[in-house]
Amino acid sequence: MKDVDMMLEPLRAFVAQASILLPRAVLALLVVLAGWLIAKVLRFVVARALRAVNFNVVTERAGMDGFLRNGGIHADTTALLALLAYWGVILAALIVAFNTLGLVYVTDLLTRLVAFVPRLMVALLILAFGAYFARFVGGAIAAALKGSEPHVPSGDAEVLGRLAQYAIVVFAALIALDTLNVGGDLIRETFLIVLAGVVFALALAFGLGGKDWAAAVLERLWPRRK
Repeated sequence: MKDVDMMLEPLRAFVAQASILLPRAVLALLVVLAGWLIAKVLRFVVARALRAVNFNVVTERAGMDGFLRNGGIHADTTALLALLAYWGVILAALIVAFNTLGLVYVTDLLTRLVAFVPRLMVALLILAFGAYFARFVGGAIAAALKGSEPHVPSGDAEVLGRLAQYAIVVFAALIALDTLNVGGDLIRETFLIVLAGVVFALALAFGLGGKDWAAAVLERLWPRRK
């Protein structure tokens, strides 16, 4: 009889553990299912809301959608943001589910991923609006220079507009990277060094080749008394 009890002891332990884990597993499965349904609804709502405010027009004009297409991604920035919102809810549901099962290490890893998703969405928004603003400023500068007196050659005006546009895009990219906590002080210091070099090169080029143009501009703004 004792031998039978000893043989059945592992089975009893397994049944006892299963009776504890089974309700938790069912609850975790229900949480994941509910999270999946909420994520699908949120993805649809985010995509519709962004398109309703013409965010897709902003990203298209900013060049982000074209960049994604060139990279082989068959979704625009609006769909990408909606997808990030979808996965944010899915990961949050998985955190609750694994926490219910007592899997602490998995929960910690997923918590870090969930904290990263909103920062990634904010970084994409910064890049979108920064690129759109950069293109607007670059076009405005080029148009203003073309219509200025004395007349600035069209090619030079386009170059200056492009330089202003790229400077704003780089600045927006740095803010986005700082939002993601990528690079830190190293990227900012590198940007300042490169920016100082570009400014020095432009100043040198302007001083050597643009003396006559600068003199004409200054004469128009502050004419000398005769």
